[in-house]
Amino acid sequence: MAQEIFPGRFTADIGRDTVTVFLIGMRANRWWKMGRVAKVASAMPTMMQHLATHPEAGLLGSEQWFGRTTILLSYWESPEHLRRFAADRDSPHLGPWRKFMKEVAGSGDIGVWHETYQVPASGIEVVHNGMPLFGLAKATQHVPVGPGSNTAKQRMGSVGRVAPSQWGG
Repeated sequence: MAQEIFPGRFTADIGRDTVTVFLIGMRANRWWKMGRVAKVASAMPTMMQHLATHPEAGLLGSEQWFGRTTILLSYWESPEHLRRFAADRDSPHLGPWRKFMKEVAGSGDIGVWHETYQVPASGIEVVHNGMPLFGLAKATQHVPVGPGSNTAKQRMGSVGRVAPSQWGG
């Protein structure tokens, strides 16, 4: 699937004071147990589809990479939104997590990890050059770099937002 490439430099207008960044992944520790790995991994598309159809859950956007170690980078409205999704009995997360903890955790076959960061907008700097929509700019708003956002220092000092008047929009 071809993605539109945006020539030139772009940044993100995140439109909020903070962004919660959540990294989660798993690692196939024993390649001969790939069936078990695939079974655990198969829960993620259902979760992502649920989040895509329930914007009130608070997911802003995500990117994924697959390999021996898989990584999902996601952006959330707040840590509370993330925790609420993880604990919600009606969401497709809690059941698979409990099943993993009962059947797989501690076996050494699959490693899982996650990291959560609540990042103030003033601590975020985004620049994309010749890229398709990606990352935080895809999850929020993709805007051209312009006056007041030409340098990393300016982008980080803009409290994570580039006012439309600064980029001519």
